[in-house]
Amino acid sequence: MTEIDLPQDEADALIAMQKLRRNDDVAYYPNPGASLVIPLVSSDKKEDFLLDIRRGRIDLKKATYQNRARKTIVLVRLDLNGAPHRNPDGEEVTSPHLHVYREGYGDKWAGPLPADYFSDPADQWTALFDFMRYCNITEPPDIQKGILGWKR
Repeated sequence: MTEIDLPQDEADALIAMQKLRRNDDVAYYPNPGASLVIPLVSSDKKEDFLLDIRRGRIDLKKATYQNRARKTIVLVRLDLNGAPHRNPDGEEVTSPHLHVYREGYGDKWAGPLPADYFSDPADQWTALFDFMRYCNITEPPDIQKGILGWKR
């Protein structure tokens, strides 16, 4: 993705901004190896956001949830059951971990999940709804588990 440096106060405001589903379409949680992009909008309709959902192809427990603004700016990303992440200062953070936008670094920094938001990161479905709550998606999209069944 394109590297765009956003001032931290602006990024924080975008993260805190109330986000709503753009439409009433039903979306199906992606099968292993697949991804889904869902459009969101701010409550005042002035900002567009995207919710990305990606699942691992081989490791079915691996998933990434991401909230983007202005098409390319990753505000928040949750990595579940992936490899450890090395921050720019050399610190290694185990999975699951949460990336939150940091001015000058974008989404390159990660930290542990805030326990007050993430109740069960081992459950992808629960983690998705916890992630949406963390990103202030107050009117979440209609996401169904899908026709092929659900695997954790």
